[in-house]
Amino acid sequence: MWIPTNHEKYGVVLVSFRGTVQHGLPLEIGDTVQILEKCEGWYRGYILKNPNVKGIFPSSYIHLKNAHVKNKGQFETVLPVEDSVITEMTSTLRDWGAMWKQLYVKNEGDLFHRLWHVMNEILDLRRQVLVGHLTHDRMRDVKQHITARLDWGNEQLGLDLVPRREFSMVDPDEISVTELYKLMEHRHRKKDTPAVASTHHLFVHVKSLVSANLGEELEVFFHIYDGRENRPLSERFFVKLNKSGLPKSPEKTERQCTLFVDLGSSDLRKDVYIVVHIVRIGRMGAGEKKNLCSVQYRRPFGCAVVSIADLLTADSKDDHLLKVYACNTESEWHQIHENIIKKANSRYNLSGSNTGLAVALQLLHGDIEQLRREYMVLFTRGVSITRKLGFSDVIMPGEMRNDLYITLEKGEFEKGGKSVARNVEITVYVLDIDGQILKTHVAAGSGEPGGDEYHSLVLYHNNSPRWAEQLKLPIPVDMFRGSHVRFEFRHCSTKDKGEKKLFGYSFVPLMQEDGRTLPDGTHELIIHKCEENTSLAECPRYLKLPFSKANLPSNNQTLKGAKESFWITSFLCSTKLTQNGDMLDLLKWRAHPERINDSLSKLKEIDGSEIVKFLQDTLDTLFGILDESSQRYGLKVFDSLVHIINLLQDSKFQHFKPVMDTYIESHFAGALSYRDLIKVLKWYVDRIVDAEIQDHIQQVLKASEYIFKYIIQSRRLFSLATGGQNEEEFRVCIHELFMSIRFFLSQDNKSTSPVAQTQAVFLRTFPAVYGELLKIFAVREVAGFVRETLGSLPTAVHADCLEAVKLQCIAKTVESQLYVNPESRCILLPVVLRVLQAHMQEQRDLVMCARIFTSMLSLIKKEENGTAEPVVSEEVELIVESLLGVLLRTILEISNRPQPSGPAMRLQFQDVTGEFVACLLALLRQMSDRHYQQLLQAFSTKDNLRDFLLQIFTVFRILIRPEMFSKDWTVMRLVTNNVIITTVLYLSDALRKNFLNDKFDYKVWDSYFYLSVIFINQPCLQLESFSPSKRKKILEKYGDMRVMMGCEIFSMWQNLGEHKLNFIPAMIGPFLEVTLVPQPDLRNVMIPIFHDMMDWEQRRSGNFKQVEAKLIDKLDSLMSEGKGDETYRELFNSILLKKIERETWRESGISLIATVTRLMERLLDYRDCMKLGEVDGKKIGCTVSLLNFYKTELNKEEMYIRYIHKLYDLHFKAQNYTEASYTLLLYDELLEWSDRPLREFLNYPMQSEWQRKEYLHLTIVQNFDRGKCWENGIILCRELADQYESYYDYRNLSKMRMMEASLYDKIMDQQRLEPEFFRVGFYGKKFPFFLRNKEFVCRGHDYERLEAFQQRMLNEFPHAIAMQHVNQPDQTIYQADAQYLQIYAVTPIPESQDVLQRDGVPDNIKSFYKFNHILRFRYDRPFHKGTKDKENEFKSLWVERTTLTLVQSLPGISRWFEVDKRELVEVSPLENAIEVIENKNLQLRTLITQCQSRQMQNINPLTMCLNGVIDAAVNGGLARYQEAFFAKDYIMNHPEDGEKIGRLRELMFEQAHILEYGLAVHEKFVPQDMRPLHKKLVDQFHLMKSSLGIQEFPAYVRASPVHFTNGSPRTCRNSVPNIISPDGGRGVARRSLPSYPAVNRYSSSSLSSQASNEVSNITGQSESSDEVFNMQPSPSTSSLSSNHSASPNVTSSAPSSARGSPQMAEKHKHSRENACLSPRDRPVSAIFPNPMDPAQRAPPHQIGDATLPRSDPNLSAPDKVRPTPSSWSLDSVKEGAPSFSDSFGKMLCPPVPPRPLYSAGSSAKNMRSQSPVSASRSPQKTSVPPFTPSPTECQSTSLVSNSPVLSGSYSSGISSLSRCSVSEASGTELPAGDHSSYPLPPPATMPNSVSSSSDEPIRRENKTPPPYSVYERNNPRRPVPLPHSLSIPPQADPPALPPKPHQLRTGSMKLDGTSDPRVPRPRPLPRKVSQL
Repeated sequence: MWIPTNHEKYGVVLVSFRGTVQHGLPLEIGDTVQILEKCEGWYRGYILKNPNVKGIFPSSYIHLKNAHVKNKGQFETVLPVEDSVITEMTSTLRDWGAMWKQLYVKNEGDLFHRLWHVMNEILDLRRQVLVGHLTHDRMRDVKQHITARLDWGNEQLGLDLVPRREFSMVDPDEISVTELYKLMEHRHRKKDTPAVASTHHLFVHVKSLVSANLGEELEVFFHIYDGRENRPLSERFFVKLNKSGLPKSPEKTERQCTLFVDLGSSDLRKDVYIVVHIVRIGRMGAGEKKNLCSVQYRRPFGCAVVSIADLLTADSKDDHLLKVYACNTESEWHQIHENIIKKANSRYNLSGSNTGLAVALQLLHGDIEQLRREYMVLFTRGVSITRKLGFSDVIMPGEMRNDLYITLEKGEFEKGGKSVARNVEITVYVLDIDGQILKTHVAAGSGEPGGDEYHSLVLYHNNSPRWAEQLKLPIPVDMFRGSHVRFEFRHCSTKDKGEKKLFGYSFVPLMQEDGRTLPDGTHELIIHKCEENTSLAECPRYLKLPFSKANLPSNNQTLKGAKESFWITSFLCSTKLTQNGDMLDLLKWRAHPERINDSLSKLKEIDGSEIVKFLQDTLDTLFGILDESSQRYGLKVFDSLVHIINLLQDSKFQHFKPVMDTYIESHFAGALSYRDLIKVLKWYVDRIVDAEIQDHIQQVLKASEYIFKYIIQSRRLFSLATGGQNEEEFRVCIHELFMSIRFFLSQDNKSTSPVAQTQAVFLRTFPAVYGELLKIFAVREVAGFVRETLGSLPTAVHADCLEAVKLQCIAKTVESQLYVNPESRCILLPVVLRVLQAHMQEQRDLVMCARIFTSMLSLIKKEENGTAEPVVSEEVELIVESLLGVLLRTILEISNRPQPSGPAMRLQFQDVTGEFVACLLALLRQMSDRHYQQLLQAFSTKDNLRDFLLQIFTVFRILIRPEMFSKDWTVMRLVTNNVIITTVLYLSDALRKNFLNDKFDYKVWDSYFYLSVIFINQPCLQLESFSPSKRKKILEKYGDMRVMMGCEIFSMWQNLGEHKLNFIPAMIGPFLEVTLVPQPDLRNVMIPIFHDMMDWEQRRSGNFKQVEAKLIDKLDSLMSEGKGDETYRELFNSILLKKIERETWRESGISLIATVTRLMERLLDYRDCMKLGEVDGKKIGCTVSLLNFYKTELNKEEMYIRYIHKLYDLHFKAQNYTEASYTLLLYDELLEWSDRPLREFLNYPMQSEWQRKEYLHLTIVQNFDRGKCWENGIILCRELADQYESYYDYRNLSKMRMMEASLYDKIMDQQRLEPEFFRVGFYGKKFPFFLRNKEFVCRGHDYERLEAFQQRMLNEFPHAIAMQHVNQPDQTIYQADAQYLQIYAVTPIPESQDVLQRDGVPDNIKSFYKFNHILRFRYDRPFHKGTKDKENEFKSLWVERTTLTLVQSLPGISRWFEVDKRELVEVSPLENAIEVIENKNLQLRTLITQCQSRQMQNINPLTMCLNGVIDAAVNGGLARYQEAFFAKDYIMNHPEDGEKIGRLRELMFEQAHILEYGLAVHEKFVPQDMRPLHKKLVDQFHLMKSSLGIQEFPAYVRASPVHFTNGSPRTCRNSVPNIISPDGGRGVARRSLPSYPAVNRYSSSSLSSQASNEVSNITGQSESSDEVFNMQPSPSTSSLSSNHSASPNVTSSAPSSARGSPQMAEKHKHSRENACLSPRDRPVSAIFPNPMDPAQRAPPHQIGDATLPRSDPNLSAPDKVRPTPSSWSLDSVKEGAPSFSDSFGKMLCPPVPPRPLYSAGSSAKNMRSQSPVSASRSPQKTSVPPFTPSPTECQSTSLVSNSPVLSGSYSSGISSLSRCSVSEASGTELPAGDHSSYPLPPPATMPNSVSSSSDEPIRRENKTPPPYSVYERNNPRRPVPLPHSLSIPPQADPPALPPKPHQLRTGSMKLDGTSDPRVPRPRPLPRKVSQL
């Protein structure tokens, strides 16, 4: 039975539990659970992070913990009973855990590892805290460390700042908002600006001396040196090194490491240095040979210097290698460091290039105690302390120090009878009063322990040595008296045994007889001569002698004139001894009473450090004198006391204040002093008004705090001693004193007057007196003193400085202990409020006002039950009444001020705003119902109430601003929002009662709604973005405040009634923003408001256009910001549809909702696409879809233009320059050539419409140029040129014409790549709606093959599945909840036939028309119909041809457009065979022509092609077609194919003839090494002829031309081609009139090059015999390979030996694999021919000349140049839209541009590309798509087609012609008879044209659509002529000169009223798209 638990309420999971039992709750280790019930070893409960799911789990898996239970019962909550730091650690680590894993995913390795270490560290510390074995201090340190780590992690991860007090998290509800703000601010500042340390320490660790030639021990001395003042700042640090240069005692780290302590901030500058002196211990000369002498001398070695400033920039604890300079001249040893610093180091050489002292140097900052904690290892390991010379900047009481520093400066010695100067060594001893040597009291420096004596350096042969060696003598204080220092001088001989001979001594006593120590400074000591064996043990003998020349009596001239002297400098640093005689006189005042007056006067001149040394003694002395003779010395003692008190205000001595406090509390004994102190103080105060000089009085008042301390303590001592006698007298004295004070404060003076300044001094110190007065007087009495004193100040104060000081005084009063007491608070509050109000109204001293306000409010707290004490309630009432209004105004004014410039000012500005905001929040939180009622009733008029509401709503809006608080102050923001919503609920009542119906006020209501909206939209309330734990905490504490505010908005909206119309449409946008918040309850509440708005708008105006317009406008901007989702779209749709069901305007409502919903769909798709990283097709397609929607459905021109530019930017980024141009052209077309001014828009400045259109034209031309779409650019250049011409702007006209010319040059000179096209089907519901179940054709990137394209599409749609067949999918695929992609290549069908049909037009011009402005594409799939003949499968091989028509031509504003229409036809086997042979003939002709015109550098392509056809014939080739179609059975069964069979026969004969001619040409050019192959080909050709049964060719075959397809070679650019002869280049320019239908006559010796009417761009192709089909691979193959192989020209450039056997390119291997598939499953060739449309087939009798070779205008060129691959550009997607098909569907034929084609071995300039021509015998124009080559092909200049069958050695032969290989062809299917666009010209004039029926209209202009719709507007079209260089010489009756290839301009420029047909007229201006 399940029993509710009483104690087992909370636990932690120890073992994971899968929850496999019935009702089991799965648990993870570490989860926390709340337990509800228990039953036999099982618990029932839930995991705290997911309380909605309850279940059972084993009790043994749970570790129970103590917990508090709140609200026992159904809704109980459990709080664990544990240290708050532990709780925080646990929850924080859980939050970090999830984020830590994300760091790994995001590849933020550095933070990942650092956080990992910190988490481990926190876990270790947590264990220590949980164990509970730590001491109190250690626990405190551990918690501090934990919180520091938690804060660091939170900051790194961008989590919230946690307010803490004493390491524990603070509950914001339990403290005042002002306190909370202070805590947050304190933590924020701590994080932002670490406190600048005032003390610094230098850590030095000596590693070694690196040098090549040591061999002697060394002593290294470090000290810090001031280069500015040329003096040492510290004592020396001394390290001994052994002969290897390493420390002598490596085990004692304190002898290698030191800390130079107590450096001030002023010491960290460039001219402060670390100076290192190195002394060697050894022989006199460094290079001396070892002698028997074992005496060691201290000799100079070298010096190193480094600036401390360098350490500030260096990394911490870097190792430094200091350069060591050797001293060459020993006389300069004392100043070597100065010379190095002065850069005079050229006189010293480095002791060796690699000599250096290796040391670690590190600057540490902060208090020494703090360093001990932070660098525990350093101090525990051992480090010596090296002190400053003198006291540190701050002297601490209790610091014990007694160090005497003596520097051996210099000496002057006589030769002593020697020929050379002496080598002098000094030995130093310290002797006590008894003459005994003090052991260990002579130290060379810190680091090494002190010794008994010290030996100086020996400077070689120097009678005036200068040592500059500093010694430290740490003599105890009690030994100082009577001690002296003795200096013994010895000469160190370098001869004999190196003896040291004593020749003199000096001494100096350390203390004078009067107790003063040796004064600091330089002393010239007398050198007393003595013999070597003189005994100096008897000190009293020489101590009677004079020691210093300064102390000699004037009559002792003998010693004064002595030449020998010795100089030392002494410096005493002692906390106990003094050198000051005045100080000693004062302390010994009883010995000399007559000197008291003098001593008291001199006290002010004594150095402060001397006074604080003897502070207690001095104070005892002063009060002793006062007690003995107060009448005589009272004033002087008072002044001395004032001096000492003010001395302690100095920062250097401020730490001695506690010493004085202790003295007052424990040692002060002047029980009678209070009378004298009060009397003197009052005497001074009474003289303030009259005194002219106030300085001394001000000093007295500065000291008033301590004077009062002495007064009060003295009175207390007196009361204790006498039992409270004279109490009344004391009170009277104090009252009289305060009366004097009030009188002097009441004086009204100017700010400059001394009295005003004295008043200010008193006010600064006055608050410090309160605490002292409270020790004797009652609280109310003291409060009265304060109130009256502050109230005595004049109200109209002239002195600004006094006002500020007065405010500071108020601030200190409020912060004092006096104000904390409620009794005194009620007395002082009115005074405080009055002053505060006055200042805030005038906006003065706001920082101080904020401080006072904060302190006041932090004392007011509600009780736990939410009510306030009566006193507190009264205080709140007073504050609200006085300050609420002025506080609101202050916040408004501060917020509207311009931000100050300096960073410090900005900081202050931010501070004061935050402080006032915290005050406002604290005040509002303290207000109860009663306070609100009183507040609202207090407004006398409605206007006042209105102003107040507007003010408070505005302030609330300011509080909600993101910049109000730091980003991580979520706690503060939530408190703010809680206060705001509570206040708004109170105020909304007032709004309803006072401003509705006839009293309606729009401004107040608008402000209310605006506030509500931005409140709901705050980032800090969007709980969805928070972690689950944070969201749970907020919901538990505050609930979802957005829903509360949303309900309030709805309620207030319903109250408005007819006033709602005032907010339509203004509030649509804001309310829409609210509904987009992803909170279901909020959406359900707010969406119905839109129905209400529609209803009211319908009532007002009969429609809701305004609502619709506003909704649409706002949706775009809001959704682009990331708001809204699919759920919202569905909810919006369903709620509103439900609401309008019963409305009369239901239909229009449904329409509006549907439009908005569709817009949301597109916007959501757009946003999702834009989130992706790089530009891809989805982004572009989505943008196009949205752009179309705005144009066609919504007609929103501005949004349309915005998205045009977004699309342009996407294209530009993806380097789709052509698409970018088309896109920008959409905007260009909306503009006119007018002077209408346009406003600033997007990135366009304010300019005229003409200027903007000009700019757009230039930008578009530039992009067309980049995209190599020069033809389109030319048209725009012309239009701009016309404009410039019409304005006579010839400068720009010239530039434009030059630009146009450059574009023509680029057409002819530059190559461009021909793209491939792919059909893509997107099937399944998972695709965005603009792609879903639609098919598109996409223009591929440069060099992009099918495999690459498919891979790119799969990358863009990573979840998509590639379909492995090309059949149309069924409904199951359409409706599948997945993504399916179906991709295969398609062939473009060019629309522009005019240019393609012309002979003589270069291929690089034609190529543009083959791949641009393409609306239709073709895809062929071979299959077998009927029974398949295994012997000859061509009998049943049919082709299924699919033609796709797009909604808009490619290229356009996208790289892909949707398919608008599909057409399916079937091509019969016979038609297929005809197309294959036609294409092969065309290819042969092309190669022969190119060979003859010497456009080939080698003949290999022709050889391979001939070999392929002839060799195949031997293997069956044409015979297969003969078997299939010439058999009697076939002719009998297919009588309708008679004409086609004849056509096939003609083509076969024609092919044989071409081969014969080709072999003749081949013979002419074939190299010698290929002659055998040529002979073989000739033999095989004769076999082929005989197999075809050909003996003599029929006449029509003999006449078959092999003509130049692109005109003559480069030297002859007219349209009359040379007649080709086997001799090649020589041709006769003669031509006969073609006669129809008679047989043409040709020269029998050669195949003449009759000017046939073949269009040049036709490819003949053959196939490998291994291939059954050469077709587009379908996705059914295992690898979705492309439909093109590597170029045959790759092999053609190989040596002949390499071409002995056929080679199979990879494509052919693939094709062979495909041959194994069934016909339907096989990949489909992209080059299958179109079937002949039965409707277009003409019967034989209609064909004028069926026997003549004809050009097929529908076929296109094979030649494609593939240079090395360029960088890939990104693809784009486009959803078709009818609006753009209008714009771009048809295009005016641009001028025909070139494209040079490069072979593998030739340059472009040597050769012209010529297109091969295929002869079509049928007058019908079949649709054959162009063939798209592989991006890897590297072809020679149109030498061969790109057919995959041309690889290897062309061994495939003619047999392959039967295998479905077809040419590229243009795909325009013309009706019968429409064969040309011009009537037949005179014979020699237009030899290339073909006759058309006489009644056929001239419609050439229809063949080439313009690139832009702007040119196709009811304007007469002009035919496109040949380029000028290809034009035909005029004959007898020449036609009129052809016009320029652009439209006529109507009526813009006419000369003399007539127009010359040769002069182009101006073109009409383009119109807007909207006018189409």
